[in-house]
Formats: sequence, structure tokens, C-alpha cells
Amino acid sequence: MSSTPSSAAWDSTASTSTSSALPPLQEVLVGVPDFLPVCILPAQAQLGECPRWDEQAQQLVWVDILARRLHRYDPASGRDRYVELPEAIGCVALAEEGGYIAGLRSGLWQLDQAGRPVLQLAVNPEDQAGSRFNDGRCDPAGRFLAGTIDEPKAGARAHLYRLRANGAGLDTLADGLLTSNGLAFSPDGRWMYHSDTPNFVIWRRAYDPLTGDCGPRQVWATITPTASDRGRPDGAAVDAEGYYWSAFYEGGRIVRFAPDGSVDASYALPVQCPTMCAFGGPDLRTLFITSARAGRPAEELARQPLAGALFAMRTSVPGCIEPRWRA
Repeated sequence: MSSTPSSAAWDSTASTSTSSALPPLQEVLVGVPDFLPVCILPAQAQLGECPRWDEQAQQLVWVDILARRLHRYDPASGRDRYVELPEAIGCVALAEEGGYIAGLRSGLWQLDQAGRPVLQLAVNPEDQAGSRFNDGRCDPAGRFLAGTIDEPKAGARAHLYRLRANGAGLDTLADGLLTSNGLAFSPDGRWMYHSDTPNFVIWRRAYDPLTGDCGPRQVWATITPTASDRGRPDGAAVDAEGYYWSAFYEGGRIVRFAPDGSVDASYALPVQCPTMCAFGGPDLRTLFITSARAGRPAEELARQPLAGALFAMRTSVPGCIEPRWRA
């Protein structure tokens, strides 16, 4: 493990606010029916991702990968703050001892409470010219898992890794991927879900939350693209009933899958590229949804000015509190 000088700061003078005058979330959602997504933050994110609800602070943590920003959105005030990082940040989780763990281009890093990278926990073992960490989260025991993206999409060189205890390196859980994504766990921790977005597939694997051992991957759901619908499974969350909610990138919707892999419901969004979802709010019945605008055609952005925004919708079933990383 190695350390680095502080390269970011997150306090009242150094962080930047993107929303000084937006109404609180409670006001935005007044009178809005359940399952109707509404924009709560027109963030214009290049690649919004990895929303994580902080149940202690009652705030939403999320990232803009390409802008290299770690955000905190406060529903009570409507204010969003961000801090800039030295590298692209693909995923983040809250740490049990305070601060964060994050997947950056160069590897997995511990961030302090101000969002400063203070300790490198593991090096990205891939060619960093075309690889960075992407989707990641903690398992029920607080182990951090994160996958990479093969940016050229040419060699299926991406992997899914798990950080060993005490920063003793990485265990490889899956290889041969283009974009490691959709990582989530069933409420009892006995199933791990994982997708490879460009291959239109979601896998499920038996998982032992006590040991971290996982069984062979099984195809759990496949999506058939069409000429008019290239929607494919991006980031995801699991609700308290064990249903898997997947953001369909280029599909303009959130899809809820039943535990048997069948489609239970689909919810349209006013943007083409939702990227990930997370349950939050005091009752965990608010689904927060990030989105992207980078690389999208100009005519699409003209039709969809909210691309890159943060959305929220109320649901009838709650989610689960996210485990925190245990160093």
C-alpha cells in the first residue's frame, strides 16, 4: 500500500455547490405519484454513477466519473456539493470508520471524510491506459468488490475483483469482461448479481457472506437488443423483497427483475441513458437514479436536456441499507 499527498478538499470553502437554490426533495415530490421519476438535480453530469445513500447523514453520495467528481446531495436543503479528484472515480462506498473507499483509474483508494485520497489500497493490475475501475460496492460483511472497464471494448480484458483484508491485494472473481457492472447482493447476502453491460447479460452466483466464497456464475437474465432499443443492464440495486432494479443504459428506463430473473416492471425516464439506481430517504422508499450525457448525439441532447441529471421516484417497497467498508 502507498500513500499520496492530499489532492482534494471537501469543506465549506473548497467544495463546490451545484445547487444553491433548488427546493428540498420533499417539496419536489409533493403530489407526484409513486413510480414516476422526476428530476431533482439538473446536474449535467458527464457520466453520473454509483449513488449511495448515507443513512446516518441522510444524504446521497454519487460520482461523475469523467468529471472526476465526488458529490454529496442533501435532500433536506436541495443542495449538491462536489469535490474534484485527481483521477476518474468509478465507484465509492462509505467506510465504517468514516470517509470512503473508492475505485479510481489507478486502483482502490481510501478517502478521508473530506474526500481526499490518503492511502492506495490496491493497484489496478490492468493497463491503465485503457482500464479504470467502474462499478463496485461492499458485500454484507463489508468487503469491497469492484470491477473494471475495458475502455477500447476490444479485448474483453476487464475483471471483477475483491479487495483482500488489510489491503493484501486483489482476488479475481470474474474475467473476460468488457464492462463490469450491476454488482448487487440479495437481502440475505446469499446471492451476488453481476452484469457485463455490452454483452446484455446479468449473472447470479451463490455467495457466502461469512467467508466471501462465491459459486460459479449462472446466466440469470439476458436482454435481446433490437435496432430501435439497445437498452442494456448498467448499475443496479436490490430491494427488501429481493427484486433487482437495473438501469438500462440507452434504454431510457429502470427495469425491476423478479428473483427468478423474469421482468416484473419497467419505468420510463425522460433521458436515454440512466446509469445506476439506489434506494434512500428516511424510509428507503426513494429510488435515486443517475444518468449520463457524455458521448450522446447532439440531436438527442437537444431533445433530452435533462441528460446527466439526478432523478428520484417513490416506490412501494423499500430498499436495504448499504453495508460499509471495514478496513
